[in-house]
Amino acid sequence: MATAGGENLEKLEDMIVRAAESTAAHVQAAKAAIGNVIFGQDKVVEQALITILSGGHALLVGVPGLAKTKLVETMGTALGLDARRVQFTPDLMPSDILGSEVLEESAGGRRSFRFLPGPVFAQLLMADEINRASPRTQSALLQAMQEQHVTVAGARHDLPKPFHVLATQNPLEQEGTYPLPEAQLDRFLMEIDVDYPDADAERKILFDTTGAEESKAKAAMTADDLMSAQRLVRRLPVGESVVEAILKLVRSARPGPEAGDLGRLISWGPGPRASQALMLVVRARALLDGRFAPSIDDVIELAEPVLKHRMALTFAARAEGETIDNVIKQLKARIG
Repeated sequence: MATAGGENLEKLEDMIVRAAESTAAHVQAAKAAIGNVIFGQDKVVEQALITILSGGHALLVGVPGLAKTKLVETMGTALGLDARRVQFTPDLMPSDILGSEVLEESAGGRRSFRFLPGPVFAQLLMADEINRASPRTQSALLQAMQEQHVTVAGARHDLPKPFHVLATQNPLEQEGTYPLPEAQLDRFLMEIDVDYPDADAERKILFDTTGAEESKAKAAMTADDLMSAQRLVRRLPVGESVVEAILKLVRSARPGPEAGDLGRLISWGPGPRASQALMLVVRARALLDGRFAPSIDDVIELAEPVLKHRMALTFAARAEGETIDNVIKQLKARIG
């Protein structure tokens, strides 16, 4: 019996390795397809792909003109997803996102309500400048992100699978905005900083986007391929040392004795959802690199985008000029 059990385990491991090799090739092809269109943002592309492979949503933070919208369109094409965009404004209503019921009259004179689905019924939704909409509208979208369905006039409507939201936020112009509350920020798997491209990438952008021919993305995966990859991510083994590193990092990012001398700087820290997020994203990063198990390096690399929107510093720490990024850097040094 023990031998049969061992053989079954070997077969299962063999199947996972073969599936991982095939999936890794698909995912790397998708990354290359996106990289042919989006220049100088390799880290952003990688983190956005990791978010989607992990089955989550991302908040992209950057000034205007850094190709955030183009990234979402390109990812939609490369991953074979139906992508849509909503520009968030102060007068946007929940029904503008979720959809609404309209009264229709048939040829026989019978009246009935018909549901008209809103733009949220997409596989990849870009919520542009999410902090410009009212809290009521933000909540409608964030509930859809969490529940994977919407309720309109008492009727439940399931969202398509897979369903991912990439929301953007401008870090500069905060007048007339409604910052996302902490509980809603926690719904985002990662907060991704979109920075300026380097000189070589910007030179490439100049020639590619102002010439007669502009680079276009090509499909590298289908929605079914993506869902298979997402299932595989959850099956990749995680070593005990990596699990311990995740637990140590997240628990030390909270105020209290586990934070040590950094505890006095932290007002509130990440909950268990951050640990869950790290467990998923380190596996997804390993798969994206063609590896079949994550390492502590993956934890260190992805700690900042997973933790920084789930933490706040005390008033005294901010007055001393401390930053979340610097605190996370010190916490990473403890596990690295």
